[in-house]
Amino acid sequence: MFAYLEGRIDYKSPSLLYLDVHGVGYEIHITLQTYARIQSVDTCRLFTHLQVREDAWVLYGFAEEEERTTFRQLLNINGVGAVTARIILSSLTPDELERAVAGEDNRTLEKVKGIGTKTAQRIILELKGKLTRQKNTSSTSAVVHNTTQEDALIALVNLGISRSVAEGAIKKVNNASSLSIEELIKQALRVL
Repeated sequence: MFAYLEGRIDYKSPSLLYLDVHGVGYEIHITLQTYARIQSVDTCRLFTHLQVREDAWVLYGFAEEEERTTFRQLLNINGVGAVTARIILSSLTPDELERAVAGEDNRTLEKVKGIGTKTAQRIILELKGKLTRQKNTSSTSAVVHNTTQEDALIALVNLGISRSVAEGAIKKVNNASSLSIEELIKQALRVL
C-alpha cells in the first residue's frame, strides 16, 4: 500500500519511531539495523511494509529496500511472523543472513533470540538460493532476463500465495515454459 514514507522524525527509539509526513504521524516499527542508519538524522525516507491483522494495522519501516525485501522473504516462511522477522533483521544484516543461509550455518541463526534448530533449518531450506537472486533482480538488467516462470512466481507471491506453494503450482502446469506469463499464472491458480 505504501512503498515508502518520507518525513520528519518526531520520536525515535531502537524499535519504533513516529514519522511526521505533512502533518500525519505514522507509527513505524523498525529494526536495529535501520535505527543505526537513522539515529543521527531528523528526517528520513523509510521503505515500508504494511501488515493488516484482524486487530490492527502495523507498519514496518526499513532504511534500505534490500532489508524490506529480505523481511518479506522471511514472512513467506511458515512459522516466521513479522515479530520474528524483525528480530532476525535486528540481529543480522541482509548480507549476514544471506551468508548464513548459503553456508547452511544453523548456529548463526540459532543465536537470534527465539530461533531454535528447527526454525533455523526451515529458514535455510526456504531461502537457499533465493536471497542472492532477490538482490540481483533489483537491478533493471536482471529483471529483463527473468524467465516466464520466475515472473509468474513473483506475481503469485505478490498475490499473497506463499513462495513454496506458488513454486509447486507452477511445476504442476503442463508446458509451463511455452505459456505466456498471464496464462501461466491462470493455470497455476487453477492447480492450487
